[in-house]
This record gives sequence, structure tokens and C-alpha cells, in this order.
Amino acid sequence: MAQKRRHSRTRTATRRAKFKGSRHVTLVTCPQCKTRIVPHRVCPTCGFYAGREVIAVEATKSKKKDA
Repeated sequence: MAQKRRHSRTRTATRRAKFKGSRHVTLVTCPQCKTRIVPHRVCPTCGFYAGREVIAVEATKSKKKDA
């Protein structure tokens, strides 16, 4: 179907910009370690999902040096 009227560049750019701005990330708190994670994903910090450990995560070395 052919277009009835031409849209201006500004109107086209505004429509495209609205889509880009609407992609915000939703975050929830992990019940095990209390870090912010994307919902329905395994926590990268503790490796838990749905109350059970799914992946084994290595303990990170602390950056603090004992003097």
C-alpha cells in the first residue's frame, strides 16, 4: 500500500528516538546476596536461581591489602 502523505525528517526521527529511549533495564534484588540482577536470570555474584545453587561461583579475591 502506498503512503498517503510524506512524513518530515523530524517526525520520522522523533518516532525512532522514542523507541531507543524506552529500553530501560528492570532490576530486582537477589534474595541470597542482595545484589541487583536482571529478573529470571542466574545471579552472577552467588550463582543462585529460584532458591537453589545453579552454578558454582569462585570466591573473588579482596582488593584490600593487609599492611
